Amino acid sequence: MQTHEIRERFINHFVAQGHTEVPSASLILDDPNLLFVNAGMVPFKPFFLGEQTPPYSRATSIQKCVRTLDIEEVGITTRHNTFFQMAGNFSFGDYFKREVIHFAWSLLTTPVAEGGLGIDPGRLWPTVFLTDDEAFGIWRDEIGVPAERIQRRDGEDNYWDMGVPGPGGPCSEIFYDRGPEYGADGGPVADENRFIEIWNLVFMQDIRGELSPKQGHDPIGELPQKNIDTGMGIERVACILQGVDNVYETDLLAPVIRVAEELTGSRYGAADAPDIIDDVRFRVIADHARTGLMLILDGVTPGNEGRGYILRRLLRRIIRSARLLGATGATMERFMDTVRETMTPSYPEIADNWERIRAVSVGEETAFLKTLESGTHLFEREAAKVKAAGGTELGGREAFTLHDTHGFPIDLTVEMAAEEGLTVDVDGADGFTAHMAQQRARAKADNRAKKQVHADVSVYRSFVDGHPTVFTGYEHRDDEGRILGLVVDGTLVDRAAEGAHAEVILDRTPFYAESGGQMADRGTLTGPGGMATVEDVQKTGRKVWLHRVVVSGGELAVGDTVAAHVDHTWRHQARQAHTGTHLIHAALRDVLGPTAVQAGSLNKPGYLRFDFTYPSQLTGDQLQRIENIANEAVDTDYSVNTIETSLEEAKSMGAMALFGENYGSQVRVVEIGGPFSMELCGGIHVDHSSQIGPVTVLGESSVGSGTRRIEAYTGLDSFRYLAGQHRVADNLASRLRIPNEELPERFEQMTERLNLAEKRIEQFRSAELTAKVGDYVAEFYDVDGVRVVAARLPDGVAGGDLRTIANDAKGRFGTDEALIVFASVDPESGKVPFIAAATDAAVKRGLAAGDVVKAIGPHVGGRGGGKPAMAQGSGSDVSG
Repeated sequence: MQTHEIRERFINHFVAQGHTEVPSASLILDDPNLLFVNAGMVPFKPFFLGEQTPPYSRATSIQKCVRTLDIEEVGITTRHNTFFQMAGNFSFGDYFKREVIHFAWSLLTTPVAEGGLGIDPGRLWPTVFLTDDEAFGIWRDEIGVPAERIQRRDGEDNYWDMGVPGPGGPCSEIFYDRGPEYGADGGPVADENRFIEIWNLVFMQDIRGELSPKQGHDPIGELPQKNIDTGMGIERVACILQGVDNVYETDLLAPVIRVAEELTGSRYGAADAPDIIDDVRFRVIADHARTGLMLILDGVTPGNEGRGYILRRLLRRIIRSARLLGATGATMERFMDTVRETMTPSYPEIADNWERIRAVSVGEETAFLKTLESGTHLFEREAAKVKAAGGTELGGREAFTLHDTHGFPIDLTVEMAAEEGLTVDVDGADGFTAHMAQQRARAKADNRAKKQVHADVSVYRSFVDGHPTVFTGYEHRDDEGRILGLVVDGTLVDRAAEGAHAEVILDRTPFYAESGGQMADRGTLTGPGGMATVEDVQKTGRKVWLHRVVVSGGELAVGDTVAAHVDHTWRHQARQAHTGTHLIHAALRDVLGPTAVQAGSLNKPGYLRFDFTYPSQLTGDQLQRIENIANEAVDTDYSVNTIETSLEEAKSMGAMALFGENYGSQVRVVEIGGPFSMELCGGIHVDHSSQIGPVTVLGESSVGSGTRRIEAYTGLDSFRYLAGQHRVADNLASRLRIPNEELPERFEQMTERLNLAEKRIEQFRSAELTAKVGDYVAEFYDVDGVRVVAARLPDGVAGGDLRTIANDAKGRFGTDEALIVFASVDPESGKVPFIAAATDAAVKRGLAAGDVVKAIGPHVGGRGGGKPAMAQGSGSDVSG
């Protein structure tokens, strides 16, 4: 049975039992505790916590999940993946233990011909929490599982929570017996390699605090109602139904391994041991390629922190694993293309976004191959140092620097060291592993510091459930609304007096709440007894507008009807910037093609910032074309229209969506000039493109690997910027006594002349120093038959010049035994560069320039090193 059919049978089973099918949420959710969605229940968390009332009492979904806590362990075991699909059924105060156990057993054991999965009931072993007699009794007395096949386990195994404060509860897990060839008999408590977990039924009833009940700590409270949260691992069930040993041999991952064999010349499973290192590398490629594709699909781009860093790390592990298996060229596109073929039946949106996925992944490969090259050069230098010193082991600190700073994997370092006849200090006291452990400890401490307890938003729940805010801002900038609630310092109050910082909840409002990159409106609320300045507007539960105000006079009271006035200038200029963003996006795609996709934005009055995925820096010509296209759209005076429609209809119209965003079934499409621009957007826009005014692109920059940023002004801010630039140009042209249009040519000429002058000055300076070498050499000291030259050179002689002069001086002594020592002072930094050089004859006698440099270093507050023939250093104490 193919994986996509398992998915289909799961959904059909629960829809038939009255569950609402809920599409998978994006892997990226706005949750301070999670980089990625890591469990099927995460999108439903507000319902479990009682923060929102669910629109259904029963739901079922197959949620995309990513867990990256132990990336280095991927492939070592054959059961775990970083990306996996969690099939689940959920009850929000509806059914509980009895029903969920019957639902699960029915799907698993019903014959395939009748719509089930057809698993042999005799191979299934349930487990329950130590004290859960109720669940034990249901399994034994109602399902008919023999008591000896029902095992009780402690909180570590049979209590579930997310690892942070939030919902949780005892659980009942279902294991499948793979047979005696996989391990010892005796159920899951005896061997979880033979008995593999396929489904976890969580009886969600508790709220855990900082300390988890998994470790025996009591919950801090009960959830408002008893709920059900289950998770069936699609990939693990596929192993069973496809009759294969592990997830890497299923229909989703095995094709990637076959492509890896083709590209590398190595063979998967060539050795008997399942943990053979080459097999681990094959599994890393298969796992990470799928995870990487799904992360890019949901809008993640490679970067140096957060989600971007995780993606970069996964992609680079693919590249290095392929090289270690024998690949010599690029491999990423083939791997990703294979994942596209296996995953598109379940996720059709992959096909629509393929060009972007390909560009991001291939771009990262290209960049990392260059990193590998630079890392190789660094390795060669470090290896040469070890050999020159007569050593045989590359230090753990150096290996860690290669890994941490240059992205150089330790296994590649070990392999290359072996080729040079060296070992690597991996497990010593100051070895690579010790440095990695220190880094992980720092990262964990930082992660713990960043974790947040779920904010208490229960104060807003009654408003979210019963009084969603009516937003009138698309049609009005002024309106009246009744104060339904006032919140001060997280507490509901009846009144807010002058000077108070409060959140005001109105039944209707013209104020735009910050979203979609557009900043919130500013303005005032004026009531019968006072007024307030609106400084920010945010949403809670996606339904209620929170006006964050400072009461500027009198007081506001619940029940007051207030005049809500949006600052007209603010609104107008914000509309200009937001609509200007759509023009920039359309122009970008026109100039760069469909792989340039929005990755974030910020719009505030007169200014826009637009982030997009693209692998390289834009040229000046490209930026000029983007600006021209945007301004041509302004000049054309396109009509700006909004359309309320279904998500499917919007997609069929060609409307663009923001990756990673979760849209409802009804969406708002903003259309500018028909096909010129059509996007899903809830923002506020001008009526005609001419109202944007001129668009002035300020420039573009990098905000992470594969992500660029364009900044621009609109409207009056654009006029002011251009006027300022015009004044600067006028002033320069006046001082040079030339027309403005000749400025670029004149500056080009001046720059060339300046560069030529600097080169000539440097030549004169070098010739002067060379001429003095003879003077320095003539004034040598004779020390035990060695001719010693020691001199302070003029200030400003840099390290490279020191080397040139020292070599010149050394050459003048020919076959004599001679030692040269020069020093200088950098007047800007106050540093003291110095050098020592020894002739071949002096080296044969036993002199070493490196020893001399080490002796000099303490006198100038510095240090240095090098080879016997030449060594350099630097200090900071000029007086020495």
